[in-house]
Amino acid sequence: MRVYMTILRVPGAWQFCAAGLLARAGGAMLGIGIILMVRGLYGEYGLAGAVSAVHTLCFAAGSPVIAAFVDRFGQRRIMLPTMTASAIAVAGLVVVAGLRAPGWSLVIPAALAGLTAGSVGPLVRARWAHVLSTPGHLHTAYSLEGALDEATFIVGPVVATVLATEVTPTAGLIAPIVLSLAGALTFFAQRGTEPPVRRDAASPSPGHRPARGRPAVLIRGVAPVGAVCLALGCLFGASDLTVVASVEAWGSAGSAGVVLAAFSTASMTAGLAYGARSWVAPLWKRFVISTYALLLGGLLLLATSPVTLAVFGFVTGLSVAPTLINATTLVQHLVPPARLTEGLTWINTALGVGVSIGAGLSGLAVDHIGPTAGFVIVLVVGVVAAAIATASARTLRRASVPAPMPP
Repeated sequence: MRVYMTILRVPGAWQFCAAGLLARAGGAMLGIGIILMVRGLYGEYGLAGAVSAVHTLCFAAGSPVIAAFVDRFGQRRIMLPTMTASAIAVAGLVVVAGLRAPGWSLVIPAALAGLTAGSVGPLVRARWAHVLSTPGHLHTAYSLEGALDEATFIVGPVVATVLATEVTPTAGLIAPIVLSLAGALTFFAQRGTEPPVRRDAASPSPGHRPARGRPAVLIRGVAPVGAVCLALGCLFGASDLTVVASVEAWGSAGSAGVVLAAFSTASMTAGLAYGARSWVAPLWKRFVISTYALLLGGLLLLATSPVTLAVFGFVTGLSVAPTLINATTLVQHLVPPARLTEGLTWINTALGVGVSIGAGLSGLAVDHIGPTAGFVIVLVVGVVAAAIATASARTLRRASVPAPMPP
């Protein structure tokens, strides 16, 4: 792990890394917190999945817009007020649900919370790109961030589950409010490592064209990466909700957080190991190969208890972080430096849309068929992700390799 200590010794690096981790911790609790709260108060997985889907879909719609403003005006100026507004909206969702208001009324605060949240992960990665100049170090930094993302999903679901099942259904959403605000205030107070606003759209390497006036997702190669992340998000949303439904059907509702933590523990471990190694294979090829490992999600269909579900979930989770690390690094190569925050946010946007689709579909499937149907969805989206990556391999190879320098 010496390579990780090297990058963390960069002035200001561990401070913004830690603050970013705190700011993201609340987000890891929101999805399952909403599901558990709505399920606990209203007794419907379909409604729980729908409210969660609205939140994540609105998050996916709002994040790229917020990110584009961040690239133009700076991180603190844009994101501090939007994250504050999102925390207030989450508090409103807790109040509305606590009052047992009609189910449709939960959609309004959930939508507002998603639209104004913005994505912290790309801000942290943009700071790494600002303070590091060596490509190998940046690969390590992105791997570290991927592992830390997973760390939040190890602790977050467990805490949210305990709060929602042992305290009160609304308690699982109170902690995210506090964590997000505390993290935001700490992160944005660190002005020295905030990337300067870049007015230009210079190409990241010879052969790339400036991309003024169009969304970063339309830059060559970004859309296929985003499509794979969309499928990966479906896997997240379907597996989260189906795990909750499965362990409840087995009479062990309190173990949902532990089972989900097994997924994230595996992903974090794989991410750290992946980032600590230098790879010879080209990035586009590693990206395609890692998507095939997502097919391990089919193992979840074999689970017959919380223990076996945790074991199969651990095996499935080994494929997640490497795929996301490759996706993030690809986008960093594909977009101009002046569009980096927006480009990285499209990855989170695709994940968010996927989570909403996966949660919504699996909620309906679980309510009308049973938990096994939710795991079928997990397998199907794994197949889709591998198919998209295979079909786009040539495009990714051409788009991610710089053109030769002129003589």
